[in-house]
Amino acid sequence: MKQKIMVTGGCGYLGSHTIIALIESGKYEVISVDSCVRSTPETMGRVKAITGVNVKNYRVDVCDRESFFKVFEENPGITGIIHFAAYKAVGESVEQPLMYYRNNLGTMMNVLEACEKFRVKHLLFSSSAAVYGDIKKLPVNEQTPMGVANCPYAHTKQICEGMIQSELVANTEMNALILRYFNPVGAHPTGLNGELSPDKPNNLIPVIMHVASGVLPQMTVFGTDYDTRDGSCIRDYLHVCDIADAHVKAMDYLVESRNTERCEIFNLGSGNGLSVLEMLAAAEKVIGKKLNYVLGDRRPGDIPAIYSDSTRANELLGWHCRYDVTAMMESAWKWERFINS
Repeated sequence: MKQKIMVTGGCGYLGSHTIIALIESGKYEVISVDSCVRSTPETMGRVKAITGVNVKNYRVDVCDRESFFKVFEENPGITGIIHFAAYKAVGESVEQPLMYYRNNLGTMMNVLEACEKFRVKHLLFSSSAAVYGDIKKLPVNEQTPMGVANCPYAHTKQICEGMIQSELVANTEMNALILRYFNPVGAHPTGLNGELSPDKPNNLIPVIMHVASGVLPQMTVFGTDYDTRDGSCIRDYLHVCDIADAHVKAMDYLVESRNTERCEIFNLGSGNGLSVLEMLAAAEKVIGKKLNYVLGDRRPGDIPAIYSDSTRANELLGWHCRYDVTAMMESAWKWERFINS
């Protein structure tokens, strides 16, 4: 019998790709909860086009406790939650910190309370490498201590992790995995699903692709005087389908009771850092033309460099990255042409 899994933020970039991977595993029945404030309701049509499965999305704000709980009442027997629903733009969190605290902590509160009330056994939390702060020693592993958060977004992730660990003391029926991932990029290999938001894109790859397709006239590289090999920020980029695969393997890990602790932490990254300028060069090679970008000042909240040691996920989850930077750019470019066709 398939396990029934709820994905919050299921119409979003990470959520939708994870839903596809859950369905394709053949082990899970999936429902989605997403208000579509930062995503689009048409996403589930794209999920059906890829999987052949019609996934129901409840257009509910996870911060709305009463409406959120009704989803559980209508869907008894939910055994796991994968919690993606959160605001995630670093710069916006600096400009509007209270909005980030209200949303990200409010959704976490309601998810944890729902787990307790409806006896949900398994929780995967979408955290971030941002919890490590400005790291001096690289690569980062799970024993690397949390640093001072560089932005309110990162601080909300730190607080949410603490909320989970505190709740597990009271809720002895639940186990949780905290997945700290680095920089998801790319799109589904079919080109039918990718990163899309009604708002102006903030992440590097969608901006690159918008410039390449002419949707944006140019882009800015924020900071060229960091202490890195070319002066631009270095990040650990990994394909969104690798992230999705990690969530399936993480849920398997909990469902099969392979965890040795009730709350475990895993880094998800490729282990290789690439700079913004290197990513631009990779995109230009795939797309076949020079991109229009300018060099600008540093952006508030950014750190110089961070990349992962993901040995723990490799060994315990059996997870490994399958897609390289060329595959990231090829899939993103295919998606860009699809949405602008």
